[in-house]
Amino acid sequence: MDQFIIREALPEDAEAVLACLKQAGGETDNLTFGSEGLPFTVEQERVFLQEQQASDHGVFLCAWDGPHLVGTASLQPLPRRMYHRAELGISVIKAYWSRGIASQLLEQVIAYAKSHGIELLNLEVRSDNARAIHLYEKYGFCSIGTSPAFFKIGNQYADCILMYLDLR
Repeated sequence: MDQFIIREALPEDAEAVLACLKQAGGETDNLTFGSEGLPFTVEQERVFLQEQQASDHGVFLCAWDGPHLVGTASLQPLPRRMYHRAELGISVIKAYWSRGIASQLLEQVIAYAKSHGIELLNLEVRSDNARAIHLYEKYGFCSIGTSPAFFKIGNQYADCILMYLDLR
């Protein structure tokens, strides 16, 4: 497994984060967005990353290969009576698939969750994304069902598997 620098995103990483996610979205149909990327300006992303840094219950991580941002992972807490839960999202640009980045990001997100009192992690993964499903299962995530027609890309529908990790 290659070693990459994984650290919490800083507000000054906003432009690189948006570019990385736009690239990742254009390289796969596994994400909730495509080559258009996220609908945020650099300034909006900067504010979001600043809020993430200040949060004691959510994190946004970046995986760097030298000066190149090659992957991200986020843990977003749910509100009020669901505050013991968080939503997980991971993306890695295609040139870096199968190099251990998603595993390293996932390990750090799980460690963060454990150290910050987050008890359950939730995620959705395309039902035909066998590589991601295998990764999540390797770290103890369990399937709790399928959401039919979760994505619609053009005229094609794709189901998603709902998964969770119980850290209690």
